[in-house]
Amino acid sequence: MGFHGSALPDFPWDSLAGAKALASAHPDGLVDLSVGTPVDPTPAVARRALADAADSPGYPVTVGTPELRAAMVRWFARRRGALLTEAEVLPTIGSKELVAHLPSLLGLGAGDVVVHPAQAYPTYDVGARLAGAAPYPSDGGPAGWPDATRLVWVNSPGNPHGHVAPVERLRDIVAWARPRGVVVASDECYAELAWEEPWASLGVPSLLDERVCDSDHTGLLVAYSLSKQSNLAGYRAALLAGDPALVGAIREIRKHAGMMMPGPVQRAMAAVLDDDAHVAEQRERYRRRRTVLADAVRAAGLRLDPESVAGLYLWAHGEAPSARIVEALARLGILVAPGTFYGPAGEGWVRMALSATDERIDSAVRRLTSSHLRW
Repeated sequence: MGFHGSALPDFPWDSLAGAKALASAHPDGLVDLSVGTPVDPTPAVARRALADAADSPGYPVTVGTPELRAAMVRWFARRRGALLTEAEVLPTIGSKELVAHLPSLLGLGAGDVVVHPAQAYPTYDVGARLAGAAPYPSDGGPAGWPDATRLVWVNSPGNPHGHVAPVERLRDIVAWARPRGVVVASDECYAELAWEEPWASLGVPSLLDERVCDSDHTGLLVAYSLSKQSNLAGYRAALLAGDPALVGAIREIRKHAGMMMPGPVQRAMAAVLDDDAHVAEQRERYRRRRTVLADAVRAAGLRLDPESVAGLYLWAHGEAPSARIVEALARLGILVAPGTFYGPAGEGWVRMALSATDERIDSAVRRLTSSHLRW
C-alpha cells in the first residue's frame, strides 16, 4: 500500500487568501464568518477542572478515566436518548481526527466505498482517500449506493446546510446497512444547536436513539465534539460511541498508536458533560446572532435555505457563482466560505458561520442592511 496523500485535494481555505485581504481592507475591519471556530469564553466549569488536574505527570489512558467514561454514558442518556455502557464510549482528540481516520481504523482500502453527503464537510472525502478507499457523495437513498459500500457517513445537523435527518431516514439507512455488514457513522457535533421546530423542542435524533436502532447498536457509531456546544475547540475534546465490538477494536488500535487525550482535558471534559447550563447559555448567544444575521442577509438580496433549521451556519444562495458572492461580501469586509468547498452541488451558495463576536456580527448586519449586494 502506498501513501495516498498525493490523492488529496488542496486545503480549501487556503484559496480564500485574496478574499480575506480584500475584506480586511474595509474601514470597519474584517468580519470573518468563513470558519466555525468558537470565539466566546471557555466555560468556567471546564477551566476549573483543567486547572485542578494540571499536576498530571503520568501518561493518560486511551480508554478514558472511569470518571470520563461514566460522564459520557450519562450525557448520552440525558441529551441524546441513547442508553450505553462504558464499553461503548471512547474519548477522541477532537472529532476531525476521528472522521479522517475512521475508514483506516476500520481496515478499509482499495475497492471499498465510503458514502457521504453530497454537500459535506470535506474530511469525509479526505478520510476515504487516506485509507485508499473511494469516496461516494450522495444525497439519494440507499437504493442507489454501490455494492462495495463499507461505510456510510451521516451528518445531522449537516455542515454546511443545517439539514436534520429525521428518525425515518435514519431507520432506512440502518435497515439497508445492517444485512450488508456496512458500518454507519453519524457525525452529530451540531446536535445541541437546533433552531426550528420540531427539532428545537424534540431534539435532533441520534443514530443511537432507540427509535432509530431499536436499542441495538451493532454496526453503528456516533462522533460528537464539545468544540461547538462548549467552546472547547482548543481542548480537542470529543468522543466516539456505539457498537462495543467496533469501539473496542478502535480502542486497541489507538492504544498501540498512543492516541491519548491529555489527562487534564479528560477531567475538563467530564465536568463539561455533566453541566447543561453553559450549553444553554451558548445556544442563546448563537440564536441571537443567527436571528439578526439572517434578517440582514435576506435584506441584502440573498436567499436562505428553508431546510436550514439547525447548526452553526447560515446557508445562503445568490443568483451568481459562489466565488462572485464571496467577492461581493468581501467588498463589504465580510469573509465567508464558498459553497463549492462542500462539493459541486454547493455552487451558487455560501456558508456564513455564527461564530463571531456580537460586535462583529452587529457590524456585518449594519453593512448588509445598508447595501444590496452586486455581483
